[in-house]
Amino acid sequence: MIVKNNYENPHVLHENTMPDRSYYIPASKRMDTLVEHREESDRFQLLNGMWRFQYYSSIYDLEEEFYLNEYDVSHFDTIPVPGAWQNFGYDSHQYTNIRYPFPFDPPYVPQDNPCGAYVMDFEYKRKADAPKTYLVFEGVDSCFYLWVNGTYIGYSQVTHSTSEFDLTEVLQDGKNRIAVLVLKWCDGSYLEDQDKFRMSGIIRDVYLLHRPKEGIFDYFIKTEYTEEKAVVTAEITYFDKTVPTIVSIMDHEGTVLSTKELIENHTCKTDAVFEISSPVLWNAENPYLYTIVFETADEVITDRVGIRKICIEDCVVKINDRPIVFHGVNRHDSDPVTGPVISIEQLKKDMMLMKQHNINAIRSSHYPNAPYFYQLCDEYGFYVVDEADNESHGPQEVYFADDSFENKSKRWNEAISDNPEYIEATVDRVQRCVIRDKNRPCVVIWSMGNECAHGCTTEEALKWTKDYDNSRLTHYESARYHSDKRKYDFSNIDLFSRMYPPFEEIDEYLENDPDKPFILIEYSHAMGNGPGDLEEHFQLFHENEIMCGGFVWEWCDHAIFKGEAADGRKIYRYGGDHGEVIHDGNFCMDGLVYPDRRPHTGLLEYKNVYRPVRVVSFDQENMLVTLKNYMDFTNTSDSLRFIWELHCDGVTVQTGELEGISMEPHQSAKIRIPYSIPEKGKTYLKISYFTAKGTELVPEGHALGFDEMFVENRDSRNQQAAATMKEFRNCLKKIKAEETNREVILQGEGFCYRLDKRTGLFTALEYNGVQQITRPMEVNIWRAPTDNDMYIKQEWMRAGYDRATVRAYETVVEQKEDCVVICSRMSMAADAVQRMLNLQTIWMIDGNGMISMEMKVERCPEFPMLPRFGIRMHLRKEMENVQYYGMGPMESYADKHRAASHNIYSASVKELHEDYIKPQENGSHYDCSFVRVEDENMGWSICSDQTFSFNASVYSQEELTEKKHNDELIPSGNTILCLDYAQSGIGSNSCGPDLLEKYRLEQKDFTFQMMLKPYFRG
Repeated sequence: MIVKNNYENPHVLHENTMPDRSYYIPASKRMDTLVEHREESDRFQLLNGMWRFQYYSSIYDLEEEFYLNEYDVSHFDTIPVPGAWQNFGYDSHQYTNIRYPFPFDPPYVPQDNPCGAYVMDFEYKRKADAPKTYLVFEGVDSCFYLWVNGTYIGYSQVTHSTSEFDLTEVLQDGKNRIAVLVLKWCDGSYLEDQDKFRMSGIIRDVYLLHRPKEGIFDYFIKTEYTEEKAVVTAEITYFDKTVPTIVSIMDHEGTVLSTKELIENHTCKTDAVFEISSPVLWNAENPYLYTIVFETADEVITDRVGIRKICIEDCVVKINDRPIVFHGVNRHDSDPVTGPVISIEQLKKDMMLMKQHNINAIRSSHYPNAPYFYQLCDEYGFYVVDEADNESHGPQEVYFADDSFENKSKRWNEAISDNPEYIEATVDRVQRCVIRDKNRPCVVIWSMGNECAHGCTTEEALKWTKDYDNSRLTHYESARYHSDKRKYDFSNIDLFSRMYPPFEEIDEYLENDPDKPFILIEYSHAMGNGPGDLEEHFQLFHENEIMCGGFVWEWCDHAIFKGEAADGRKIYRYGGDHGEVIHDGNFCMDGLVYPDRRPHTGLLEYKNVYRPVRVVSFDQENMLVTLKNYMDFTNTSDSLRFIWELHCDGVTVQTGELEGISMEPHQSAKIRIPYSIPEKGKTYLKISYFTAKGTELVPEGHALGFDEMFVENRDSRNQQAAATMKEFRNCLKKIKAEETNREVILQGEGFCYRLDKRTGLFTALEYNGVQQITRPMEVNIWRAPTDNDMYIKQEWMRAGYDRATVRAYETVVEQKEDCVVICSRMSMAADAVQRMLNLQTIWMIDGNGMISMEMKVERCPEFPMLPRFGIRMHLRKEMENVQYYGMGPMESYADKHRAASHNIYSASVKELHEDYIKPQENGSHYDCSFVRVEDENMGWSICSDQTFSFNASVYSQEELTEKKHNDELIPSGNTILCLDYAQSGIGSNSCGPDLLEKYRLEQKDFTFQMMLKPYFRG
């Protein structure tokens, strides 16, 4: 090898790197644009671009000294920096969650360790007032060796952190050459076992900083306040000695509030202390920032200051002395095209979507983001859990003779987290995170890492963190995993944090005199069609102040973009699609947004669950609603507009604006709304909340959520459905029934129906000479498993739900004057298992061809909850237009409908499909009174006195079950209409708790009723 084997030595983490410091960009003059436009600084030289690149599948294949200036690199390829080499055809993508993609043998990695040789030539001219030059890498995966002009400069690891080198002595005016050798794996890879696609290369910006010979090296801004004043202290550290410094602080409008002149002394440190009277405090709702400017003879550093405090009082987390609830989300750096390379524009797009969907907090899972991420969070207002680049999850999955979870949990920490060999590396990762981001007011919690288990390494990291910065809180969820060989130290952990606990476990903690606030650092696994338990978590967070909120897992689906299909759909691939042997399939497709940032319906659900104001009670008789302000710092009078509407059967009959509503944070107000109740019709009062003024990310008039209250009247049925049902048996047309051994044939004016006596279901529905169904009607209990059905689907399949069929034991036909009544005693069962359902079905068909169904169902309690229960019909593909009254327009389910509201909606069958990248159950609509499916000439209207769910799709549930990717789906050639008594809820059990009982379809018996009416349009 041409390099020393630092990459398998846990005690060689960095060679010749500068000490850790806070992030800033210097300039020769004051510049307030450096957050988003740091390239405008004359002291900043960006080296991003096309670099020469050569890939080697093994480090042993690299035998030539490519880093020498005289080495000819003309045969090298070119690759963009920053960039992950897998995105440009080198090596292959791999997604794994827990398991290491190499043998577990720390600190050793595979001998054939892939690597990439990078070379870049650049021009340099030494500045007289800034003669020192530093080279900064903001992120390299996984480790790298550096040469400049043929001279070895140093080595560094820790993928998502800054490595800075002093190049002053090796640079020359004119052309210079940087050479970098990046290795795919190093001993640090054992501490970087995060749930993500594993990609390699120089993944963040590379640049030079031109600095004066003497000046400021670092500073630590600390704030404290009382009601009258704030004290801002800048603890300044210089390179070798103090130099005269002018420090000024300005308000948000640029007015200078105070200036301090610091004189030279014989130490390397000094403080600038400011008092600000009547300070404006920073919080996520009002992210007020002051500006601080450090001026020395040859350099100016401009930064921003947020005055805020986070603390715990009486087991309650408070920011600026007010109880806080984190409405948060976990976020990886992930893009389907650029992978882990994320620009300012990409970050702003994420933040814009988050703000517009009522997210107020971000956990940087599971590593520090690029440093400008935190400056944007300061500016736009997000609370941040800043997490060290530390996850050693893999030891939980090594071979254990006793493979029980309890044993694995106790032994998880043995290899790394409780191994003194890794104290240095663990503490280093935490220090690099904390020291770099210490000046960012958005950071309110330091995280030691994720899923590493607990031991001496994290104990030391926690102790260092609390000693270095006691102004923020600490958390470490994985502290609960450790052996019982000794007593562990948890004294430096401020928050009790958990992932996906059952609600019963949370209740138990809250009821047993807890000594720490409770935070759900991950909850509501947003995989595929989900999550379905957001409302329950909201209630939990706001019912007990010890609960300080949580962070949904996670923000975006991780996938690799592979071009477009013939029909224009984007092709995305996940784990296992790149030849990986070790992978975790589509478990990376677990976000609130698709890879291209189109919102999932789960994000829409999140938005309305976490709306800023809610109706907490409704007094219909006195026309009073009680509103509560769930914001923590903002009065509603300044921030929101309130619009109310009264809807009857989907028609807006009254509307108005509620003016002058002033509620302080967490306070309530009773408001009278002067509506008039219609005599009949399904009526709802809807109150919507809009922004009263715009910001850069959220425009004025943006909808932030709504409440919908049912209004009772003399006849609260949907009147269109009621009128349809009233038509049944209200005609003089005749109907005739004819029986054979196999079927009942029903004939009337313009129709002929056939019912199979062996199943008790219709096999043909001919209306106006056109056959309406293309295959026999079915009793339907299966759904294409959602990602959150990941575990229960095994029981469903073991029970035979995916292959169950119906038989009828007897069918009795009764001819009446105005209808035919058919009674069938039926059951459902599957091969190799007993009956799962007994059914008593009564069909009534009148002379108009209207069909009434009553199905009494008795479920065998031996069987698990049903995925769904209903009727499935394969209609002609021309029946592609749908109108319904129910919850929409987005898909809605028993536990996932807070984003939807009651109205009349129209859509094509294709538009009703929610195109999840891994196909699954989708597009259902909950709490419907009627649905119509039609073509240009005729249609079917389905209604009931009891509300029902439906979905209509061009894809069968079998197709959705079978296919792995949405671009592989083949339309059935029919419109498949599912009419459901109910479906079990969605939940979040792909990683979260079991589906709550109230959302399970597991009643012992129930009755399903509906009416089907054929009609001509017009």
